[in-house]
Amino acid sequence: MNDTIPHRLLRLAAERPSTVAYHHKVGGRWQPTTYRTFAEQVRTAARALIALGFPRGGKVALLGFNRPEWVILDHAAMMAGGAPAGIYTTCSPDEVQYIVHHSESHVVLVEDAAQLAKVQSRRDQLPRLHRIVMMRGASGTGSDVLTWEDFLALAEGVPESALDERLDAIRLADVATLIYTSGTTGPPKGVMLSHDNLAWTARTLIDVGGARDGDVSLSYLPLSHIAEQMATIHMPATAGSTVYYAESLDRIPDNLKDARPTVFFGVPRIWEKFHAAMAHRLGEVTGAKKALVTWAQKTCAAVHAHRDRGAAVPRLLQVQYRLARRLVIDKIKLALGFDRATNLISGAAPIAPDVLAFFASLDLPIREIYGQSEDTGPTSFNLDGKTRLGTVGPPLPGLEVKIADDGEILVRGRNVFLGYYKEPEATAEALRDGWLCSGDLGAFDRDGFLTITGRKKEIIITAGGKNIAPKNIEAALKESPLVGEAVVIGDRRKYLTVLITIEPAAGEKLGGADAIRTAVQAQIDQVNQTLARVEQVKRFAILPRPFGIDTGELTPTMKIKRKVIAQMYAHEIDAMYALDGGE
Repeated sequence: MNDTIPHRLLRLAAERPSTVAYHHKVGGRWQPTTYRTFAEQVRTAARALIALGFPRGGKVALLGFNRPEWVILDHAAMMAGGAPAGIYTTCSPDEVQYIVHHSESHVVLVEDAAQLAKVQSRRDQLPRLHRIVMMRGASGTGSDVLTWEDFLALAEGVPESALDERLDAIRLADVATLIYTSGTTGPPKGVMLSHDNLAWTARTLIDVGGARDGDVSLSYLPLSHIAEQMATIHMPATAGSTVYYAESLDRIPDNLKDARPTVFFGVPRIWEKFHAAMAHRLGEVTGAKKALVTWAQKTCAAVHAHRDRGAAVPRLLQVQYRLARRLVIDKIKLALGFDRATNLISGAAPIAPDVLAFFASLDLPIREIYGQSEDTGPTSFNLDGKTRLGTVGPPLPGLEVKIADDGEILVRGRNVFLGYYKEPEATAEALRDGWLCSGDLGAFDRDGFLTITGRKKEIIITAGGKNIAPKNIEAALKESPLVGEAVVIGDRRKYLTVLITIEPAAGEKLGGADAIRTAVQAQIDQVNQTLARVEQVKRFAILPRPFGIDTGELTPTMKIKRKVIAQMYAHEIDAMYALDGGE
C-alpha cells in the first residue's frame, strides 16, 4: 500500500476512528474532532476541489492563521493529487499575488475579510485562479468567492471513486507541497517537497522521539513553515497524535494551560519571551522561598546534565530531584501548562545556551533542532541522552552530513527536496552531485555533534579582509536578558559595531537610558573578552523600539532581515563610524 501522508491519515481513520485528531474553540469551548470525522472532512474537501476542475498536479494556496480548515485543505490538495502552497498571514498584497500566481494555484483559501482583500486587490493579476474559498465562519463578496460550506457542498457531484482514483495515482516521487521561503533576500522561492520527503521525515522524527501515540501539541506557529507543518500535519497523521489549534498568538499562555501539550515546538524568540517572564517572576522571590527555588533549580540542572550525556543519575540526586519536583518545580510547570511536557524543541534560528540551561533547571529540557525547508525541516537534532548545549546535535539517522572545504554544511538523504519550483538555476546551485548545499557554515566535534558557525551569505568581510561570522557574536550578546536583538555591522569597515534592541520589561526594570547603556556596554565588554581582536565590537547603538514583522525587520519566522535593517538604520550605523572621523 502507498505510504504517503494522505494514505496514513486514512489508515488512522480506519484503525483508530475514535481517537481525537484535533480540538478547536467553538463558542468559547474546545470542540474535539475524531480521526474518522477528520478523514471524512478531508475526503469531502478533496472531492470539492475535483468538482472545481482541480487537476492532478494542481496547486492550492492557503492564507490564514492555524485553523482546522487550513489543514483539511492541505491534506485535501495532496489527496486529490496536487500540492498546497502556504502563504504567511503577514505577507503584503503584492507578496500574496506573487505566490498565488507563481504557484499557479487553482484555488486560494483565506481566513477572513482582511486576507480576502489582499487577493481581491490583485485579482486582475491572477488569471489562473478559479475560486477563493473562505474559512468557516467568514464570508465575502465576489462572484468567485465561496463560503466554506458552499465549497464543501460541491463534493456531492463527485463520487468517492473519483477521489480513490486520484489516491491510487499518487507516487512517492510526486510533489506533495510547496514551501515558500520567507525571503530574507529577494522574492520567495517555492521549495518542492515530495510525498517521500514528507513521509520519511515524519516517520524518522517519530522514531527518534519526536512524537508518540497519545501525544498532544499546540499549533500556533505559521503553518506556511515546514516545522509547523511537520508538527501539525505530517507527524500527527503518522503517529495518531492530537492537535489543539491556538485561538491567536495573544492567547497562547491560556491555550497552553488548556491543552497541556506533551510536545511543544518554539522558535528561539518564543522561548526567550518565556525565559524573560519566568526569570522576572523568580527574581521577585525572596528569603527562604528563594533559597528553596535556587536549590530546586540546581538539582534539576544537575539531573539534566547527567541525562544529556546519557549518564545514570546518582541515587541521592534522584531522591533530591523527586523532592525538588514535589516542593517547587511541578507547581511552576503546571502554571505554565507544561506539566505533561516530555518533548520541548527549539529550531529555525540559534538559541542562547543560557536560555536552554535555564529551562533545564526548571525540569524543562529543550532539544535544539537544525535544518531548513530544503531538507524537509531537520538535519540534526539534540536527543534525550545525546544532547550537548551549544550544538545542534548529531545528524538525523539515515542522513549523510559533511563539511565542505569552505566550511559549508552539505546534506544527502531522503529528506532532501526535489528543487525550487520553476527555478532550474537556483536548483542547480542548491543541489550539487546529490548533495544539498545548505548555505550554513558548521563544524563537527570529535563526538559527532554539529555546531553552526555562521551563514555563507552573511559573512562580514572587514576592510582588512578578515572574514567574520556575525551569528555567534550576536547570540552571545543576546545572552543578556536586556538585549532583544543584536545585529553586527562591519562589512567593508575597519571594525565591528552593533545595533541593539532592548527587551521592554528588562529596560523598565533598570529605569533609565544611562543605566541601560551602561548594562549594554558591560555585556559587550564581557563578550569581547571571549573574541579575537578583529571580532570585537567597538561601538553600539540602541534602537528606539524592538524589531517587528509588521515593521519589516523580521521575516514571518522571526529571522532578521539584515539588508532591510542596514537600510532602515543607515543613519545610526553611519553615526557610529563618524565618531572617529569616519573610521
